[in-house]
Amino acid sequence: MTRSVGIVGARGYVGAELIRLIAAHPQFDLAFVSSRELVGQRVADHISEYAGELRYSSPSNDELPGLRADAVILALPNGKAAACVAAFDAAGADPVIVDLSADYRFDDGWYYGLPELTRDRYAGQRRISNPGCYATAMQLAVAPMLDSLAAPVQCFGVSGYSGAGTTPSDKNDPGKLRDNLMPYALTNHVHEREVTRQLGVDVQFMPHVAPHFRGLTITANLTLSREFAREDVIARYRERYADEPLVQVLDEAPWVSRIANRHHVELGGFTLSPDGKRVVVVATEDNLLKGAATQALQNLNMAFGFSETMGIPL
Repeated sequence: MTRSVGIVGARGYVGAELIRLIAAHPQFDLAFVSSRELVGQRVADHISEYAGELRYSSPSNDELPGLRADAVILALPNGKAAACVAAFDAAGADPVIVDLSADYRFDDGWYYGLPELTRDRYAGQRRISNPGCYATAMQLAVAPMLDSLAAPVQCFGVSGYSGAGTTPSDKNDPGKLRDNLMPYALTNHVHEREVTRQLGVDVQFMPHVAPHFRGLTITANLTLSREFAREDVIARYRERYADEPLVQVLDEAPWVSRIANRHHVELGGFTLSPDGKRVVVVATEDNLLKGAATQALQNLNMAFGFSETMGIPL
């Protein structure tokens, strides 16, 4: 039996990726796709991978429960999810809800869905908070060394401008980004707080945006409590992610240009200081896919008891 999935806020880049993934999924059908800007237009006219007759709609929050989708993905800006969730609560409706914003990442009543690290915490919860894109890469880069850290972790991040969304700003203006690297939110970024909370260690994050469209890279600097050999560090990562099809451990440092349109995270470039007490790890990820849409599909698959990677090209 197929399950119906509605998307709220589907005009953005992540919304388009969600439509593509769900359209190709053997067990999910699109119930509705909401966008105020595109209301009335055929989804197929915007997303070639979708072949149906569904049109973009613009239901009010109060109308959403009546659409009776089995699952709803909220692809909205930060601060907008609560009103939608409240409408389902008021109507007594209980679909699986996956929120892509930061609104519920700090709420213990929601399952924090980074499956590779939090899978054992999933116990049938129907309210799922999707991790941030940078936060996904940072946590996967740090987790295997978590028990051997001796100081706060520093993470230098660079993302393509799709991470800044479609609302015009300096951070997604190709003209201003040309030949440029733009730093922003250099302390107290929401992903810094998110990773610090989830890992239980102090993480210091310095994000930047670059002229490319999609894909992000994180360079994580880890101070260690004892001396390690490089082969021992790599062995830790390979063992930790041996059964994770969406995490690849490389010997060399991964390139952000090679991760675009791919559904996994790449970790590599393991470099130790001469004393073996500091290691630098590089992580790359497509911010629109494993950083958002792909991870949402992992969480939906888990919620409905399907294979976690069903519908995800490997």
